[in-house]
Amino acid sequence: MTIPTDPRERTRLIQAGLSTHVDGGRAVNPPLVRASTILFDSVAHLKDIRRRRDDERVLSYGARGNPTAFALEDLITGLEGGYRTRLFPTGLAAITQTLIAYLQPGDHVLISDAVYEPVRHFARQFFDRFSIDYSFFAANGQGGQGVEALLRPQTRLIYAESPGSLAYEIVDLPALARLAHAHGALLAADNTWGAGYLYRPLALGADIVISAPTKYLSGHSDVVMGATTTTQAVWDRLNRSVDAQGMTVSPDDAWLILRGSRTLAARLPLHAAGALRVGEWLQTQEAVTRVFCPALPDDHEHALWQRDFSGVNGLLSFALKDPTESAAIRFIDALRLFQIGASWGGFESLVMLANMRQARTVSDWSRYPFLIRLHVGLEDPEDLIADLEQAFAFR
Repeated sequence: MTIPTDPRERTRLIQAGLSTHVDGGRAVNPPLVRASTILFDSVAHLKDIRRRRDDERVLSYGARGNPTAFALEDLITGLEGGYRTRLFPTGLAAITQTLIAYLQPGDHVLISDAVYEPVRHFARQFFDRFSIDYSFFAANGQGGQGVEALLRPQTRLIYAESPGSLAYEIVDLPALARLAHAHGALLAADNTWGAGYLYRPLALGADIVISAPTKYLSGHSDVVMGATTTTQAVWDRLNRSVDAQGMTVSPDDAWLILRGSRTLAARLPLHAAGALRVGEWLQTQEAVTRVFCPALPDDHEHALWQRDFSGVNGLLSFALKDPTESAAIRFIDALRLFQIGASWGGFESLVMLANMRQARTVSDWSRYPFLIRLHVGLEDPEDLIADLEQAFAFR
C-alpha cells in the first residue's frame, strides 16, 4: 500500500468538494442540508448574522436551525395560518417548551381535561417544582360556560386539546378565545388531530397552536417531531425561549416529514372513509355500547365538529358493554390486522387500550372506564371489519 507523502494532500482533502452549486434548474424537493458549523465571509459578516438572528431567521449555527428545517417550518406555518413556527424533537417537547415559554412562577394555567396524558405528568413534575399553579376543566363542548368560574387573577394561559385524546371531546374554541382574551390570558391549542388541515385554531381565535408532525404530516411512522406556530403578537417570547434552551431538530427528520406532508391531502380522505365505515359498522354490534367519533351524526360532539372542522381523520374509540379491563384486553389480543401501538397517523391500522379513569381528572368516566382506540390505516376497510368481527367472535 502506498501512503501519500505530499503534506498538501491532507489540505486538499479538507478543502475539496465544499461547493454544491451547479448551474441549471432546481430539484422538486428542498435539499437535505446537514450542518452544525456555519462559515462566514468575514468577522463583520458573522457579527451581522449574530445581531440579526434573534429577530430574523438566518443561518448562524446548527442548533439554531438549518435550511431543511426552515422549509418544514414554512410548510407548517402555511397550514396553520400563523406567523412563524418552531420545531422540536418530539410532540411532547413542543407542548412542554411552549408552556415553559409563556408561564412563570406564580402564574396559573387552565388545561382541558381531555389533554394528552403525558401533559399531566409534566404538570406534576414541573409546575409543582416551579410554583406554577394548574387546574383542569371538563372538555365536553366547553367554551366560556363552566370555564369562567375557574379563572383566577393569575391565569395567564388556557391550554386545550380539541378533539381530546382518546374520546375526542371538542371545546368551543372561539368562546374560549373570547374568554381568555377578555381576561388578559392567551389561548393555546393542540392541533395534532387536525394536522393543520382539518382544523385551524388560529383562525378561531387561538394565539398558539401545537402539533406533532410525527402523526399525519409524517404519515409513515418512522420519525418523531413537534411544532409550535403562533401569531405575530406572541411570537417573540416563544422564539427567544426556544433559542435559550437550544431546541432544534435533525435535518434528516425534517426532510422525512417534508416528504410525507406532500401526500397529506391524498391520505386523509382514505383514513376518514375507512374510519367512518368501521365506526358505522361498530355501532351495529351487540357487544358495543358506544362509539366515539365526532363525524358520526349521533356523537355528542358532532355539532361543534360540523361548525369548526373540515373533515375527520382515522381515529375512533368504542366501549364494550362488558366494561371490564379484561374484556377489552381479550378483544384487543384477538385482533390480527390491527396491531397494538400507542401512536397513530401512519399508513397502518393500530389498536390500544385506554384507561379513562386514569386519563381524566375532573370528568366522570365511570360508565366507560375502558375504551378501545382504533387508528384506521390505509388497508381495505372491509378487511379491517373482518378482523374486528373475528375478534368479537373469539372474545
